[in-house]
Amino acid sequence: MAANAILFFLLFATLMSVDTQASQPNCPPAKCGHGAPDIRFPFRLKGQQPQHCGQPGFELSCKENTTMIHFPSYGDLVVKSISYHMKKLDLLDPRNCVHGVFLNLNLSLSPFQYYYVVKNYKYINCSARLPTSSFNEIPCLSTGSRDHHIYTVKSSLGVPFSCREVKTIAIPFAYSPYLSDNSFGLGLTWNNLSGANTTQKGIMSKSGFLNIALQDAGLL
Repeated sequence: MAANAILFFLLFATLMSVDTQASQPNCPPAKCGHGAPDIRFPFRLKGQQPQHCGQPGFELSCKENTTMIHFPSYGDLVVKSISYHMKKLDLLDPRNCVHGVFLNLNLSLSPFQYYYVVKNYKYINCSARLPTSSFNEIPCLSTGSRDHHIYTVKSSLGVPFSCREVKTIAIPFAYSPYLSDNSFGLGLTWNNLSGANTTQKGIMSKSGFLNIALQDAGLL
């Protein structure tokens, strides 16, 4: 029986050692500059942290001490803050056109979704200005020409005669001239990651192995 107890102890110590080593990869937090958000799993900083330190789609980069994230459907956005507890990524558009982001950003190609509740809105392009009492033109999407005026309207509304529909898309809010902060609504979140499931499966596998070993040792 003493030999069996020694075998159990050796097996347990070996498994604990493997878990401890696996839970401490060489991934210290990184940041792009003073006051910039800490970058750690599931994010990783390109050029400073190995690939195993983050998940695909969570790569960040530094540009003049500013933290950036790249979306192929739109381009680079500034990372204002990261809340790992709330799983929230606050972004800024360097072009100062949040509705340009809403119109072009395709989150289905990324691990993210909007943090805030979204509703379907219709972007319309009009050859003439609509009444300002009912419609708010989006300045950053409208050119200075007379026949290019962009608006957001509820998806249930019909398209005015002088307009054509550009896209209907689920976004956090319609354009309003009273929302001057271009970061408002530009918050993203992410779901549970496959890495957590993989870790859990690894623990289950080790537990199963330990049970088999204990049975063979006559301790179960």
